Amino acid sequence: MDNIKDNNYFIAKILEDIRFIISHTAALSIEEFTADEVLQDSMMFRLVQISENSGRLAPEFREKHSSVPWGDIAGLRNRIVHDYGNVNLQIVFDTLKNDIPDLKDIFESL
Repeated sequence: MDNIKDNNYFIAKILEDIRFIISHTAALSIEEFTADEVLQDSMMFRLVQISENSGRLAPEFREKHSSVPWGDIAGLRNRIVHDYGNVNLQIVFDTLKNDIPDLKDIFESL
């Protein structure tokens, strides 16, 4: 079993989480999202995973790809993890619907 955890590994994990998010939110409304705590937890977990795996990419890689919003990715993770009870679900929903598809395009091009 190949267990090398390099940039390609982490990019693949990020894309797996991004695709999961997109597949589970494609036809989702804000009303459905705010009414479903399990879905909220699942989506926020995936967002945290994207950030965690982004942080595991080599610093040189992140510097080379400075157009990726690394700070925004980490910032949302910090907000979710450290202020979970006060997370603005509208911001999370907007991120899921608007930013994640753009992030998919970015990571697929890396």
